[in-house]
Amino acid sequence: MPKEHRKRGRREEQKKRKRDIDDDSSAKRHKKDDTAHLDHDEPAQNGANGERTGPDELPYYGMLDDDEQEYFRKANEMLELNQFESPEDRTVFIASVYQEADGKELKLAHSLTCSRLLERLILLSSPDQLKSLFQKFSGHFLNIVQHRFASHCCEALFIQAAPHVTTESAASPSEILQTPPSSDPAQVFVSMENLFLHTLVELQGYMGFLMTDRYASHVLRVLLVVLAGAQLEKGKKSGMQSKKKEKIAISGMEKDREHVLEKRAVPASFLDALERVINDSVSGMEPHALRSLAIHPLGGPTLQLLLKLELSHFGKSRVKDEKSIIHRLLPDNPIAEGTESATFINGIVYDPVGSRLLETIIENAPGKLFKSIYGEFFKERMGSLSRNEIASYVAGKILERLGKDDLDEAMRQIVDQIPGLVERNRTGIIKTLIERCVAREVDCSPIKAQLETAYSGSNGFEVTRILKLSEEDGKLTAKHEHSPEKVHGSLLAQTMMTVDGSLGQLIFDSLANLSPELSIQLARDSTASRTLQAALVSKNASVIFRRKMIQQFYGKIGELALDPAASRVIDAIWHGTAGLAFIRERVAEELAENENSLRESFVGRAVWRNWQMDLYKRKRNDWVKQSRYTAGNDGFQSFPESNGDGMPPQIHRPGRHLTAIELARQKHAAAKAAQEKEGKKAKRGSHATTSSSGSSSKAKSLVAQ
Repeated sequence: MPKEHRKRGRREEQKKRKRDIDDDSSAKRHKKDDTAHLDHDEPAQNGANGERTGPDELPYYGMLDDDEQEYFRKANEMLELNQFESPEDRTVFIASVYQEADGKELKLAHSLTCSRLLERLILLSSPDQLKSLFQKFSGHFLNIVQHRFASHCCEALFIQAAPHVTTESAASPSEILQTPPSSDPAQVFVSMENLFLHTLVELQGYMGFLMTDRYASHVLRVLLVVLAGAQLEKGKKSGMQSKKKEKIAISGMEKDREHVLEKRAVPASFLDALERVINDSVSGMEPHALRSLAIHPLGGPTLQLLLKLELSHFGKSRVKDEKSIIHRLLPDNPIAEGTESATFINGIVYDPVGSRLLETIIENAPGKLFKSIYGEFFKERMGSLSRNEIASYVAGKILERLGKDDLDEAMRQIVDQIPGLVERNRTGIIKTLIERCVAREVDCSPIKAQLETAYSGSNGFEVTRILKLSEEDGKLTAKHEHSPEKVHGSLLAQTMMTVDGSLGQLIFDSLANLSPELSIQLARDSTASRTLQAALVSKNASVIFRRKMIQQFYGKIGELALDPAASRVIDAIWHGTAGLAFIRERVAEELAENENSLRESFVGRAVWRNWQMDLYKRKRNDWVKQSRYTAGNDGFQSFPESNGDGMPPQIHRPGRHLTAIELARQKHAAAKAAQEKEGKKAKRGSHATTSSSGSSSKAKSLVAQ
């Protein structure tokens, strides 16, 4: 009997269940993409504590047509190249782009290509143009800050507009009234201060959600810095910007202009708004949720900034306020083992994100709270903390706040771990320890003994080992040119040289014992050469060391001046010849001999300019006077063959051929000496003739009488 034809039941039932779920509108979830945004008028979801956690759907602002895309693409290229005949031409061009973009600002901000144009426009905009753009975004900021591209436009807008708040606040009412009226009769004057405050009103109630949003969290941090009047920290490690953020630059402008925001005065309304933001951000969170935020990859950096601003702007008394962030994180007084605060501290000290919050607490906490935390949790653990890759940064922050006695005790614990730290290339904590010992005047001899043993080789202490350079067949080699280990080793060596005594002398002696070939290879290494630069300009470097070190580069000065890394060493030699004016002139001679090659190289031209070689070529006597005045002759010891004026002897040394300029100088000196000799003879002869004629005349007059 034939069987019924049907599909296999298990898979068919799974597909049927999936279709049933998809058809159920109550179970359907809207996927958030990069082009969708929140409609400001739509209701938001409510969290467990009554706070709005985020939007259901986000609006779509449309796309530019092909002609508009092409126009804005060309405008972006022109602004990036910045090849305008005059600043006035650029101003006119920017105004025309703004006119063309009128009504399309939101489309531009959400476009991958055109958002770059908008960022460049913001960097070059006048205060009135920034205000106009601010007003175009008004009512949509909650949508914009969550977008992948538009959020960067918000960051740039906030950073560029922040200084104008201070300028307007400092202006008198009469100056504001004298502002020329706008050409648009419908436009109403709005201060930059009010524009920021209106933006906060739009974001109010969503702070908890924005703290953990992938894009909005970065904008929120910038906004907090603007409200606080604090300096915007640069660099990807500051936590202010995404590590993947594209750098928007304009040719010919100052480097990183879009990230520059110095400390400035802000109106009282900003500080009031900042306090409301701090309270609103965590007001709806339970203590356990707030502590979980400390280890969140996005919420953690924002919480760190909130805590830092709370303690630095509103006083240390915030510790006693039950609504403050610091009190909700650490509510116990005193903090002891077994309490919630102790569990929290022990849980974040080894966490990559949470440890940064602990660093913020240690750095900004009141003295009483810091001493309590240090004495209870870390006083007996400084050695073990320094061994850990993450906790060592916490230990470094602790060292910065310790007094002399506590620092000496902590140093004894960490010194025992130095061999293991060196073996694992964790030298950052050693660098911090040396810096603090110098600042607190703690004896560094135990550190010196351990470092000398850890970096010892066949020739005693070897600076090449600390710089991660290996010597093979008389040549230095580095496996990784820009590895973190090399950078940290170079920083440690530079810090050691700041210590006046045996610790710094380890580096100076090792550098001086290198052969000329190895010294030249060291100068060419992009990372290790920074140690050599620091050694030449160090106040602890003796005249004998600097003289011996610089003389190893004789004959290679012109070649090194063309190398991107070694050219900075040549620049450092200018400052390193303090008290050695004759060596400075010797180096200048070699640079002059290589004038053509230096002028053909970008790096060489920089060295030529820093050494003032144009003055050397045109008016050498003036250059020599100026050079000797700036270099001085403190501790100067002239060559035995010199005439005592600091000039090197013009003699033919064995195995060395005189250069053309040296031969010319010898001929000129010989000719001048011969001429002076003939002049003296002629002068003596004329003097004798004059004397005899004078005597005969006098005799004749006497006879006549």
